[in-house]
Amino acid sequence: MTTRVVVLGAGFGGLELATTVALSGDVEVTLIDQAEGFVFGFSKLDVMFGKADRDQVLHRYAEMVNPEVRFVNAEITAIDPVERRVETSAGRFDADVLVVALGADLDPSATPGLVEGGHEFYTVAGAFAAADALREFPGGRVVVAVTSTPFKCPPAPSETALLTYEYLTSRGLPCDLTLVMPLSTPIPPSPDASIEVLAAFEERGIDFLPETLVRSLDPTRKVASLSDGSELPYDLFLGVPQHRVPPVVAESGLAVDGWIPVDPLTLETSYPQVYAVGDVTSVGTPKAGVFAEGQAAVVAARILESISGGSGRTEYDGRGVCYLEFGGDQVAKVDVTFVAGQRPVGELIGPSASLASDKITFGRDRIRRWFGH
Repeated sequence: MTTRVVVLGAGFGGLELATTVALSGDVEVTLIDQAEGFVFGFSKLDVMFGKADRDQVLHRYAEMVNPEVRFVNAEITAIDPVERRVETSAGRFDADVLVVALGADLDPSATPGLVEGGHEFYTVAGAFAAADALREFPGGRVVVAVTSTPFKCPPAPSETALLTYEYLTSRGLPCDLTLVMPLSTPIPPSPDASIEVLAAFEERGIDFLPETLVRSLDPTRKVASLSDGSELPYDLFLGVPQHRVPPVVAESGLAVDGWIPVDPLTLETSYPQVYAVGDVTSVGTPKAGVFAEGQAAVVAARILESISGGSGRTEYDGRGVCYLEFGGDQVAKVDVTFVAGQRPVGELIGPSASLASDKITFGRDRIRRWFGH
């Protein structure tokens, strides 16, 4: 009997899970996403800072050549986790196993003044618009800031600060740059990585404001209001917008306190044969693609073990490896592990020029595996 696996969301987690599960001949895999294609998070920075064109970083789902995965380009309008039924703009889909990998929605309008007075760089459209703003910017005071927690890819604001500094100063433009972060250090799980990043900030004269959020912007006065009650003037504001669970997930009853709770070892929800992976969960790891990929691999293994008559022994180890751009073609890797009830630990590798090539290979390998080319 063929097992119907329906995967909602074609990001890191959804692509990895659908590709892996499809290797079994006893599975019918349907992958549903409303987007045109997939873009790596780090590719958004490549476009922002003129290292890649927009068309180069978009991997269109229509070009997937994996015959074992049925891709449906549609909006998901309702999820019934009890019946494992999904309503979409392309019709209804029933599942034997349902996996929710819809990520986190981004809401720039939730921060007063951000849409009118700044630029967010976390959505694909926002990053592309920020590229235009940077290209036209004559230099001056730049604020890179986070507006709420949790937020995806914790190293990304630090990368953006370093790359903005390089982008402007290499053009002979003035750059007075401040990074506003809710974290106590740039990379809390890895003290070595934080030390390296803070040293890079000091070398470049980048001000780091820890344990602080931007609450609002005044576009007329061009000041950002901070969570400590102070204000910060800017000429260019690059912000991380507020994150929230997609509305269709909130309406499904899957979310508790804003996100989907799952077993941290198995990624199972409270509903039988319904899993959730990645940014849409409250599993306890950072909201980043590599963690979604690792979680998806565990769920895929458990699904295949169940189909073959096993009990499902594979468990999630909480490990992920993130790349960290320092500018000047210097890239580091941070190898971190998050285990429930334990303090996270992380190791810094690099930075070096060789890891820049490693990062390119990382992306190419995944596109080859997920898209078949």
